[in-house]
Amino acid sequence: MGHEKTNSGESLTRLIVQSYMEAFNLWKEGAFVVWGAIVVPAEIFRGFDNVVYCCPESHAAMCAAKGAGPDLSQIAEALGYSLDLCSYPRIDIGCVSGGRKLSPTSGLPKPNLLVSDNNNCSLLVKWFDVHHRNMNVPHFIIDVPFCYEPQAEKDLDYILTQFNDLISTVERLSGQTFDINKFYDASMQTARALFEWKRFLECAKHRPSGLTVFDSFVQMAPLFTSRGRTELVEHYKLLADETEERVNNGVFPVPNEKYRLLWDNIAPWHRLHKMDMHLRELDANIVAAPYTSCIGGLEGSFELFELALGKDPLWYMARTQNMSVCPYGLDLRFDAMSWAIEQIGIDGIIFASNRSCKVFSVMQMDLQKRISEKYKIPTVMIEIDHADPRKFSDESANMRLDALVENIASVRSSV
Repeated sequence: MGHEKTNSGESLTRLIVQSYMEAFNLWKEGAFVVWGAIVVPAEIFRGFDNVVYCCPESHAAMCAAKGAGPDLSQIAEALGYSLDLCSYPRIDIGCVSGGRKLSPTSGLPKPNLLVSDNNNCSLLVKWFDVHHRNMNVPHFIIDVPFCYEPQAEKDLDYILTQFNDLISTVERLSGQTFDINKFYDASMQTARALFEWKRFLECAKHRPSGLTVFDSFVQMAPLFTSRGRTELVEHYKLLADETEERVNNGVFPVPNEKYRLLWDNIAPWHRLHKMDMHLRELDANIVAAPYTSCIGGLEGSFELFELALGKDPLWYMARTQNMSVCPYGLDLRFDAMSWAIEQIGIDGIIFASNRSCKVFSVMQMDLQKRISEKYKIPTVMIEIDHADPRKFSDESANMRLDALVENIASVRSSV
C-alpha cells in the first residue's frame, strides 16, 4: 500500500474525522461521555441511546503521530509528572492541562465516567485516577486476572459480573436504560469488522507481502474509535478487498522484498514514515506485529476467535479480555509468536524495548532467547519509546536494523 493514495486510506481519514466530530457534537447536545481504555468493550456503551465513547490512548497515539507528543508531554512534566512515566498519559494529561490546542482534535470531550482496566496496563488505573481527582469524575475499574494459561472459567465469570456492574453504573449515572438488542447488534458489527481485519492481515502471508506493519499500525485506529458500527465493517471490508486486489495485481509495498521481519511492541508512532523508508531501502519489510495481530484473538493465539451466532456477546467480550499481549505470560507469548513465524514466514525479529511500555517489554529478553533457540533466526533488540521521540535515536535504531538484515543475509549465504 506504501504511501500512494488509496480508497481505504481516504476512508480511514473520513472515519477518524467523523468519529471525533460526532463525539464533540453529541457532547455539546448533552450526551453522556465515557473515557475508556482500549480493551474496555465499547459495544456496551452502544447499548445506550445517548452515550459517547472516547479512548485517551488512541488519541495520545494520534497526537504522537502528528508530532505533538513532546510539547504535550512537557506540559505534564512541568506539573511534576516524571519523564519515566509512559508517554501516553503524559501526552493525555498535558492535553487536558492546557494543551488542547496542540491536539489534532482539540482533545476529547469532557467525560462523565472513566472506565479503566488493569489487564492491558496497570498504569492505566493510576492515569485515570489523575482525571478522577482533577475532574471530580467517577472512575470504574475493571479487574481482569493475569493469564499464565488460557483464561480460567472462574475468571471469566468474575469479569462478566463486573461488566454487568458497569452496565448498571452507566444506567444509574446517565439516567438511560441499557438496550440489550442494541448491544447485540453492536457486538455483531464488531465481530464482522474483526473478520475483515484478519482478512487484511492474511495478505502478509503472500511473498512479497501485501502490506507492511506500518499499514496495520495506522489502520488499527478505528478499532478504538468506531467499534460496534457498520462504518467499521465497511471500512475494513474495503481495506481487505483493496489489499487482496493489489496482491492479485502484483502491486506490493516492498516489491523487491528479501527480508521478512516481525516487530514486537507498540508502534513507534513518531517514526513510522522514517523507519518504513529506511527498511524499504534495504528491501526489508516488517510484515507483522503481535500488537496488531492479537486483535480478535485469544491469549496465546493470533487466529480469529469468532463470535458465533447464538453465543452471548457479553460472554465473548469477557472471554477476549486478555487478547492484547500484555496480560499474558511468557509461554502464551511464545506460542503466539511461534505461530506468526511459522504461518507468515519470518526471517528475523525486532524486539523493540519500549521505555514507556514496561509491561510489554519486561519479558522480551527471555522471549528473544527462546525464539532464537527454537527457530535459529536472527533477532535484534532496539530502544524505542512509542510516543516520545526524545527517548529514541534514529542513528542507533538504523544501525541495529542494518545489522539484523546483514545477519539474515549472512545466515542465508552459509546454508
